[in-house]
Amino acid sequence: MKALLDYQKIERIHDKEYAMSPATIRHIAIQRNLSAILWNFLRGKRCQVFTEAEVVFDEENHLIPDLLVICDREKIKKNFIQGAPDFIVEVLSPSSKRRDITVKKEIYERYGVKEYWLINPKDESIEVYLLHDGKYQLDNIYHNFDEEDWAALTENERAEQQLSLKISLYDDLEIMVKDVFE
Repeated sequence: MKALLDYQKIERIHDKEYAMSPATIRHIAIQRNLSAILWNFLRGKRCQVFTEAEVVFDEENHLIPDLLVICDREKIKKNFIQGAPDFIVEVLSPSSKRRDITVKKEIYERYGVKEYWLINPKDESIEVYLLHDGKYQLDNIYHNFDEEDWAALTENERAEQQLSLKISLYDDLEIMVKDVFE
């Protein structure tokens, strides 16, 4: 329990500091699952995946995304990332959800993060935003269905669902939604 009392992770957003609460085990598991998928895929490639690395966008904005992919290795410094990653994921939690979907999303958009995912552990959903002409557009929302929920869908509703997704950076990486939430 002492470790939780000593826990210090601070983000700076518009020059205001926000102490971040420790993540739940569910949050950590989702982060681990996606990180493992990406790490295995990216081995030997130019891009790298990081979890909870500090990203310095400018003097007023130092954020700590749950997961990020960076392809420009010049941005990787000893203790932080300098500049916008190519891909960022935030796993929503009650204490940070509002910031993740508003001000952090705006900062990521402004600095040119090409793709932004919001993962909702409670709903087991993934919202995918892609940057087009400097603005985020919702590309799709993916859901994980248990057997009961899947059975409750009509045939047409099932046909509309996509059970896997891709990161826009890689056409050859298909991620099953269920694997993110397992």
